Amino acid sequence: MNMQFFYFRRHQNGMTLVATLLILLVVLMLSIAASQIAIQGEKTSRNDRDRQIAFQAAEAALLDAELDIEHSPDAGRSRSDLFSNASAIGFPSEAGAACGNGGQNRYLGLCHHSEIGAVPIWHIVNFMDDAESTNSSVPYGRFTGQLFHTANGSLPQKLPRYIVELMKYKSAGARADETSYFYRITAVGFGASETTQVALQTVYRKTH
Repeated sequence: MNMQFFYFRRHQNGMTLVATLLILLVVLMLSIAASQIAIQGEKTSRNDRDRQIAFQAAEAALLDAELDIEHSPDAGRSRSDLFSNASAIGFPSEAGAACGNGGQNRYLGLCHHSEIGAVPIWHIVNFMDDAESTNSSVPYGRFTGQLFHTANGSLPQKLPRYIVELMKYKSAGARADETSYFYRITAVGFGASETTQVALQTVYRKTH
């Protein structure tokens, strides 16, 4: 009887050990799953914040472009005289032609719209290119003198940029020679990481 009791107690202790190990394994797996969920949540939150930074930067670039068109407050940089609802000064004469490029070019970022069915010009322009000699999009403040802060962390990694496309407009009943113009602005903003980008578009017609 004593040997049987000893065997029973030893078997019971073995089962308890196995059950304890299984419980510990389950707790470990739950802890790992909880950690992964927390990390994924943090990553999602960081990506969303980065996108919001890029979105706000793109919005700022749209406003800067409208100021560039309508009336730049910086007389030394202004090119607002190039924009008119009745003329196309400074824009490429052919649809789909390359935009004005070069940091010192007064016609930087001015583009003729692409023909219907062709690749849109804003798909062709490299908004990541900020080299002084080759860029073809306008960095924020280039023609308005406005300031935009960039830095690592909670600010955009680099300045937002924009291009302006010339678009023809014909009102109902207008004669064939009566052509007026409006502008399509495409702006790209960057997040805290320059790989996070948001593109926004708007159309603008100058008052005179």
